[in-house]
This record gives sequence, C-alpha cells and structure tokens, in this order.
Amino acid sequence: MKNISKILLVIISCFFTVNIEAQNPIIKDIFTADPAPLAHKGILYLYTEHDVATQEDTNYKMADWHVFSTTNMKDWKDHGALLSRSTFSWATGDAYAAQCIERDGKFYWFVSTFHKKDEVSQGGAAIGVAVSDSPTGPFKDAIGKALIINEMTTDMTHGWDDIDPTVFVDDDGQAYMFWGNGSCKWVKLKKNMIELDGAITTFKPKNYIEGPWVYKRK
Repeated sequence: MKNISKILLVIISCFFTVNIEAQNPIIKDIFTADPAPLAHKGILYLYTEHDVATQEDTNYKMADWHVFSTTNMKDWKDHGALLSRSTFSWATGDAYAAQCIERDGKFYWFVSTFHKKDEVSQGGAAIGVAVSDSPTGPFKDAIGKALIINEMTTDMTHGWDDIDPTVFVDDDGQAYMFWGNGSCKWVKLKKNMIELDGAITTFKPKNYIEGPWVYKRK
C-alpha cells in the first residue's frame, strides 16, 4: 500500500507544475528585524529595527528604528530612521524590538534598548516610550526616562530580560504591556500610556524565550 501511494504521488507530480513567486522580502534595501504592524486610516505601517552589521561583524548591530508604509501590501515606502537610542538621553546599546500603538490621536512607540549606568540604574535592558501626533513622527521621548529598568524585575538574574514590549488596549479601555526574555512579564498601563498602573506580574509560558505579541480575538 505504501508503494502504491508513492507511485501515485510521482504520477500526480508529473502532471502538475506549480510556479511560486515569493514576494518576500518586502524590504529589500536595508536589513530589518522584528516588524510590528499598525493599521491606521487605510494605511499599514511597519515599525522595524535596522541592522547595520557588516560581513566582518560577528553579531548584529541594531542602529535605529525605521517606519515603512503601504496601501497595497506590495509597494513599500521607507519613511527613514524616525527613532534611535539617541532619542533617549538615558539609553545606550542596540535598538531592539519595538511596537507603536495609537490611542486618542497620539502614537506611542514602545522600544527596548539598554540603560546607561547612572544614579537611576546600574545598566541592563530597559523599555522606553516615544510619542508623536503622527504615525511617521516626529517622535520624542514621552517621559524623559525609561518606563521599565532592570531593577524593577528581579525574577531573572541576567540583565537583558526587559526587552521586546508589546502593547494592546482592551475593549474596556485598559491598556496592557507584555515583554521579557526568560520569563514573560505584564503590567497595566494608565490611560496616558506613559505610566504603570499597578504591579508587574511574571509568568513562564511553555517554551517561551522572548518576543511576545499580544492581541485579542473574539
């Protein structure tokens, strides 16, 4: 029976030729990572990191964050590097995964990078938030300090656990942020989107490493 199945498969493959034309990668001019989409007024915006590592480098070098847009999912416009670690006076290191979300006519871009060693933090991964009146900026640091620093979460011993924020607003208006490496963390946000509203909760989903993405369905 197994041999018959194999013969049938060969015969079928002889009669059908499938031409597949992939549209990926959608961004061809620069190296990008961790895309986060935002649909607004008939336009899809894509917020990404930008890797500038050369062939001689042994690791990625995430220099800044770019914004792309499309109205047909085929043609993409690069709006440039609208955000970088230099936007945040407290930041250093690479520009890691980020997400932009709209609320009450403003656009809040939650980013992960590293914190300088100073009187506020001894360093480690941190989460900041930038704000703009437009999905394509200009963006500025919304609070002048990190929203999350390494000292605020102590369940993991390594210093890069506070990365990769994802944010969504529930039907009742409550905003939530999820993030983390090694463990997943979540916290409520106040309506202004730049302040925590309660304690941070940590948990470990099965096989979880990093890069959460939260959305609501039904």
